Amino acid sequence: MVEGSKTRELFFDEIGYWSEVKLDIIREYAQEYSIILSKQQLAYAYIDGFAGSGVHISKGTREFVPGSPLNALRIQPPFHEYYLVDLDGNRIKQLRNFPEVKNRPEVHVIQGNCNEVLLSRIFPKVRYEDYRRALCLLDPYALHLNWNVVERAGKMRSVEIFLNFPIMDINRTALWLQPEKVADWGITRMNSFWGDESWRKAAYAEQATLFGEPDYIKRGNQRVVEAYCERLKSVGGFGFVPEPMPMRNSNNAVVYYLVFASQKPVAERIVRHIFNKHRDRRG
Repeated sequence: MVEGSKTRELFFDEIGYWSEVKLDIIREYAQEYSIILSKQQLAYAYIDGFAGSGVHISKGTREFVPGSPLNALRIQPPFHEYYLVDLDGNRIKQLRNFPEVKNRPEVHVIQGNCNEVLLSRIFPKVRYEDYRRALCLLDPYALHLNWNVVERAGKMRSVEIFLNFPIMDINRTALWLQPEKVADWGITRMNSFWGDESWRKAAYAEQATLFGEPDYIKRGNQRVVEAYCERLKSVGGFGFVPEPMPMRNSNNAVVYYLVFASQKPVAERIVRHIFNKHRDRRG
């Protein structure tokens, strides 16, 4: 999804225009979320499962762009806790050195696989029964997110999520025109992301042939992401999932969809408004 570059011995991700739009969307919603939750008798946290190094470089302007963790850390009123996770040690090292992160006991920077860390160490700290809530960003670099993390968030009732549905990487990995040629590792990876093999019915239409053997016709990207959004509700336990926001590359091809899921109708209304505000932006 991004490319890396070195600047003064540091590693930064280079991001395109639509990734900047995504950061704006998440920042705007996190601001509204914090305002609303600050008026309630609840402790609330910001969680970033693929936090990165804190700052990106814009491919268009070559300027530095604050990443999602720094955007969240600058929101007022502040979240009560911040959990920033990344598997890459270099990114974590850089993130820890930002002034917004240093010497703040409420900011927890964790190196590890979010598929494990969220379930074992972070989600137990934001339980509904303990009057805690969380906004969680799950923005993997590729098809690296497991369904059990998403399902746990939904069934906890205390966690809202923004999720990168990486349709381009999904197509490269598993949704081929000839599904019988997909490698075993690709099927395993897709099963982990989707939670089971029901993605096959979402991705392919069965068509009878003259020889009796069925033929499988690949459906469009929109149908696949719609099926995933339905799954977030029917299996994942989320109550409200607005139409996802397509994110494009410089050729106007959809690289991924930004998906939101919550238990609150007001959250859905706010996100739908923000999505519509940014849907027709052009770089």
